Amino acid sequence: MHRLINDVFLAEFGAVPPVGLHDGALLDIAGGRIAFTTDTYVVRPLFFPGGDIGTLAVYGTVNDLAMCGARPLYLSVGMILEEGTPIATVRAVAASIRAAATAAQVRVVTGDTKVVERGRGDGLYVNTAGIGVVPPDVMIAPGRVRVGDAVILSGDLGRHGIAIMAVREGLAFETTIKSDCAPLAAPVARLLDTGIDVHCLRDLTRGGLASALVEIAGDASVRIHIEERAIPITDDVRGACEILGLDPLHVANEGRFVAFVPAGQADAALTLLRAHAPGGNAAIIGVVHRDPEGIVTLTSVIGAERIVDMPSGEQLPRIC
Repeated sequence: MHRLINDVFLAEFGAVPPVGLHDGALLDIAGGRIAFTTDTYVVRPLFFPGGDIGTLAVYGTVNDLAMCGARPLYLSVGMILEEGTPIATVRAVAASIRAAATAAQVRVVTGDTKVVERGRGDGLYVNTAGIGVVPPDVMIAPGRVRVGDAVILSGDLGRHGIAIMAVREGLAFETTIKSDCAPLAAPVARLLDTGIDVHCLRDLTRGGLASALVEIAGDASVRIHIEERAIPITDDVRGACEILGLDPLHVANEGRFVAFVPAGQADAALTLLRAHAPGGNAAIIGVVHRDPEGIVTLTSVIGAERIVDMPSGEQLPRIC
């Protein structure tokens, strides 16, 4: 996916912005700035512990806007329905979209519906686009990451990906692992309203923490170093990853983000996120260094150091 975006889409649509690739576009309009983003959701199954495709579509788009520092306002919703999909299923997804939009304090203001032949749509797909307003003087982007910045993780890792895999593959664990699907605009707004100089934010969706950090390190031309011991992972998720042979750093999340803030503001940001971010177990997991540029390194629980790479392929397709 990373190569596809760089070698095909960026080659055809335009170069990387000076501040690096982000979760949305920042646009100057009528003396102000807005953030604009779009995403398409093809998750299978449509309903899973902790959420469904409708909840995922709203929160995923709202979260992308929040990662730009924007206050999310409006969404569009496009549905591609497979012929024969029960109306009850469509109604349930629509109800989830309404409830999630209410919880995230955004309005669905436009949309579209298309129907494809039976066997061509796997039930339904959802496309959402979102618009939010960026406060004055807020600039959150990979290009603002600085040497010495603290790296803060907003909560525990891996629950969305493991929840999807468990349902899809019929796996039974001692406890039901629920997706971490949640809106993130409120804790981000609290960071900004408190005066934290947030340099960069990234939600940890497809590819997990590892992909997010590797992308940011490349865009900012820095080395990001993290401590494995500091990364919060629940025992049930850790055990599931060991059974399935997965690295928790690569597993998708839908309600977690990483924040880069000046070292002097790290404790204040951590306290705020522990009080207001989903999960309640935010942690400072690393720091930004100068050299060598463009890589992520990790100190393991036994003290060994290794390079963190992007996943070589998608561990679990149709995750979002």
